[in-house]
Amino acid sequence: MTYDLIIIGGGPAGSAAAVYASRKRLKTLLLTAEWGGQSVVSEQIYNWIGTTALSGNELAENFKKHVLANAVGAGNVTSTLEVKEGAKVATILKNGEIFSIKTETGEEFTTKTILISTGSGRRKLVAKGADRLEHKGLTYCASCDGPLFEGQDVAVIGGGNAGFETAAQLLAYCKSVTLINRSDTFRADEITVEKVLKNPKMNSIKNAEILEVKGEKFVEGLVYKDVKTNEEKELKVTGIFVEIGQIPNTEFAKGVVPLDAIGRIKIDPTTQKTSVPGIWAAGDCTDVLYHQNNIAAGDAVRALEDIYLAIHTK
Repeated sequence: MTYDLIIIGGGPAGSAAAVYASRKRLKTLLLTAEWGGQSVVSEQIYNWIGTTALSGNELAENFKKHVLANAVGAGNVTSTLEVKEGAKVATILKNGEIFSIKTETGEEFTTKTILISTGSGRRKLVAKGADRLEHKGLTYCASCDGPLFEGQDVAVIGGGNAGFETAAQLLAYCKSVTLINRSDTFRADEITVEKVLKNPKMNSIKNAEILEVKGEKFVEGLVYKDVKTNEEKELKVTGIFVEIGQIPNTEFAKGVVPLDAIGRIKIDPTTQKTSVPGIWAAGDCTDVLYHQNNIAAGDAVRALEDIYLAIHTK
């Protein structure tokens, strides 16, 4: 059987796409290695629209319930959505206008169109105590957790645009923000750097290598080394926001669709199309400017609208 659409990924983008594909009666297969995306590790999420607060596990379970409620076998006799859990894609091949997708377990499926929504993972801070204190003052999402640190002294790790944008968010409610950069120069735009550093609550430390995140039950500070003098210093903070990059889950897409320098799928943001006819992408695996759960879901809905038109207007 050849599907109208195969969706790869069960995070906010893949789940939203699956629900919309079902409602549009597209013959669809959702392949997901796991539900929820990278937010599954969050203890509390406060910015998922429509829900005041929920854990990452609850969000993942809600995605799963919503998708499966629209799938074949859920009592809806007209459903055309199938779901295969625990499926990780290994390769995508194109034969004329039909695509062949093979999973790591050797299963193979064919489809007219593909939506890639495999997300990304945060590049983790490698330092003593970082893993132990993750979600206990050390976080990778200022939009999710920033307001919890109102009136506190915090640090941002990373000197790119993401680091400075995170610092700008935190300056709205934190007592002070110290941005720590590994090298002597910031990678962020000069205008952004200048504007953020002008804030009287803002500090910066250059040439710093993070050695340790300190704290018993919660972050109490960090230890860094000045890479020029080898001197070790301690900074007292109660929150650490890490912005050292993301790793897109696009290994299987190399050679299939164009990727940017860090492996994100290049798309047309007005339609979510890639430059390969028949393949769309949405969410954190793409080269859009901002990455959030709500944005990923919206991008997937945009893609579904365009995929439906492409299928029914050919």
